[in-house]
This record gives sequence, C-alpha cells and structure tokens, in this order.
Amino acid sequence: MQITRHVTHFRSFKLSLLTLFALFLFANFTSVGTRVFAPTAAAAIRHTKIFIPSDIPTSGDESIDLMIFLAGQEYGVDPRLVHAVAYQESRYKIDAASHAGAQGLMQMMPATARRFAVEGKTGVEQNVYAGTKLLRWLLKRFDGNVELALAGYNAGEGAVDKYWGVPPYRETQEYVKHISERYALMRDPQTARRAPTVSKMPDANSLASNAAIQMPAAAVAPLYERNVYAVRLPNGKLMLSTQ
Repeated sequence: MQITRHVTHFRSFKLSLLTLFALFLFANFTSVGTRVFAPTAAAAIRHTKIFIPSDIPTSGDESIDLMIFLAGQEYGVDPRLVHAVAYQESRYKIDAASHAGAQGLMQMMPATARRFAVEGKTGVEQNVYAGTKLLRWLLKRFDGNVELALAGYNAGEGAVDKYWGVPPYRETQEYVKHISERYALMRDPQTARRAPTVSKMPDANSLASNAAIQMPAAAVAPLYERNVYAVRLPNGKLMLSTQ
C-alpha cells in the first residue's frame, strides 16, 4: 500500500514536470505571453538611439531633424539636400502656405502631395516624406543632376523638359542657385570643421526667421553664398545662419 502511494506521487510529479515543459514550449513558439511585445519594445529602443551625424545641419527642432534624416535614408536622398530644400521652401515652418496653394515644410501642392503620398505617414511627417520621395523621383528622372531636380521641384519636370535645362524663369533660377549654394556649403567637409561655437542657443523667433546668430568677430569667412555662415551650437549641432 505504501509503495503504491509513492508511485502515485511520483507519477503526479512527473506529470507536473511534463505540463510545465509543455507550457514553456507553447509560450516560446507561439505569440502567447510577453514575447509579442518584444519587437515593439526593441523598435522603440532603436528609435531613441538613432544617431544623426554632426555634419548634418539642424533645423532647430529635433523632431524635424529626425524626420528629414529618416526620410533621406528611406529614399536614398542626402538629408543635407532635403534640409536645403526645406529651408528655401518654408524656413522650416510646418504650417507654411503659399499664395499658390503649396503647403507645409516642403511646400507640396495638394495634387503633388497626393501623387507622392507615403502610406502610414500623417501630418508633418507625411509632408517631409512626400517631399523627399518627390526629390528622389526627380533625381532619378534627371540622372542624378541636382540642379535639374531642383528646377523640377520648383517649376515642374515638364518645364525642365521643355527648355532642356533649368527654365528661364527668374524665380526658378534663383531657387536653384540658392539651394545649390547652400547644399554645397553643407557638403563641404571644411564647413563643419571651421564652424565656430556660439555661446547660446537661438530662441524660437530667431529660428523661425533664420535671423543672424551672433558670431565671434572674424571667426569664419562666408563660403559659396555671401551671407550664409555655419556655426556650431552649444549642443554640438551644426546650423547655417544668414546675416
């Protein structure tokens, strides 16, 4: 009788072990349990650790900088070029609107915005991604020619085709000139190396108007465009300023 009792206990213990092992296998090879949350958590951790190189200029808004950087990576467009276009188009104002109907930071016309809409993006992020996607399309269409892509962004690809180059419109020619010069300044490795560090961060009004940041006297000579300067902010980020 005593032996039977021991055997029964042993069988119960063995059954418990098998049950625990089965639950372990079930939890690890299905989506049940906390494992389903792991990818989301990991993605959030990776998102917070994205490193933007210090030679890429800042808009003054970290969220916009991140959008531009990620959109550039997504579509293979240099973030410096996206920055140059965004500055020229809207001075980084997310609610900018033109008399012609262009909207947002990248000044997308409604029809163009729909044409290059990016699934899963909304608001400012949609505007940045659609504008970057358009730049990528134009660069590919014009075999990587930045000036023609910029002309197409401003006047439309049809105008570029019509004139076999940058259209003879004063607005478009000035547009291409200023962005090309600003982009060249951003791409020059010496720009980041020579940029003096300013003593304080610009306030919101200065960023909105791109007002001149007070720089050390004779600290840096202007490059490419006479009134554009590169400065290093106290947080280590590079910013182009106009005087």
